[in-house]
Amino acid sequence: MEFLLTDDQATLTEGVREFLTGTHGPEVLRRLDEEGNRDPAIWQSLVEMGLPGLLVPEENGGLGMALLDAALIAAECGRACLAEPLVDTAFVAVPWLMAKGETGELAAIAAGEKTVPLAHNINGWTADGNGEALESVDPLRNLSPLTPDATDDELLLNLGALMSSAQLVGLASAMLDQAVEYAKMRNQFGQPIGSFQAVKHHLASATVALEFAKPVVWRAAQAMDDGQENAAIHVSHAKLAAGDAALQMAETAIQVHGAMGYTYEVDLHFWMKRSWAHIGAWGSRAFHTKRVDDAVIGGAMNIGPQHTFG
Repeated sequence: MEFLLTDDQATLTEGVREFLTGTHGPEVLRRLDEEGNRDPAIWQSLVEMGLPGLLVPEENGGLGMALLDAALIAAECGRACLAEPLVDTAFVAVPWLMAKGETGELAAIAAGEKTVPLAHNINGWTADGNGEALESVDPLRNLSPLTPDATDDELLLNLGALMSSAQLVGLASAMLDQAVEYAKMRNQFGQPIGSFQAVKHHLASATVALEFAKPVVWRAAQAMDDGQENAAIHVSHAKLAAGDAALQMAETAIQVHGAMGYTYEVDLHFWMKRSWAHIGAWGSRAFHTKRVDDAVIGGAMNIGPQHTFG
């Protein structure tokens, strides 16, 4: 059984990573925080890469790719702490609209001419909608009160939780990189703190959690692509694994940076706050834990390798 990503997927992911690394660094996040959370030039660059149309069918002007491809790109958006609503519109709203047969706006979405505010009752807010601004732990999110058309739709919930999980994987990866770089340059007792066993062990433990979360997220994306009966359970597993990994990585990265890790002067806080926001979005830990418990302990889902790989 082949679990590796394809060459095309790896090439696409690397290309998006290189682009975002070069155009969406910490200095951009600080500028957006001071001047407003959105930049039309950044959005246009994403449009030119074709990312809003990633999941839009080719007949509607898109690329017609799969949810797993979108999850991989969502992870890169998390790694860059992307502020623009690409993931919500292109990777959550598009497949939801397609599932409902509402294809009239897909061409406009693919062209970058339209974004879709997401209002699900489980969140209690509307993302990138119009109206009174709500305060968020993440200063680069635009939230407003729930709109009258807020829904309880399970597919939208699963898509939102899946793509939130993918972004958490990318956020954790970025925080790991920042912690490692700081550990290399910060000296104490005449040597880099990264040479101390205590620091190594904390980083290694957080890295293990991250690496174990990645295949869980990719599996959930594939399960949804395939329309598997237990896809929702895989999504909840992904949300739990990715959320726990990102939380552990955030705590570890803060410890590595010392007391200054909490301050605005350290870039880490953007990724840390975005992680907190995603951990609380699209269903709480209690919600997703109950989903998994009901399926596994409640007997609704057969477990064991004979079923997993059957």
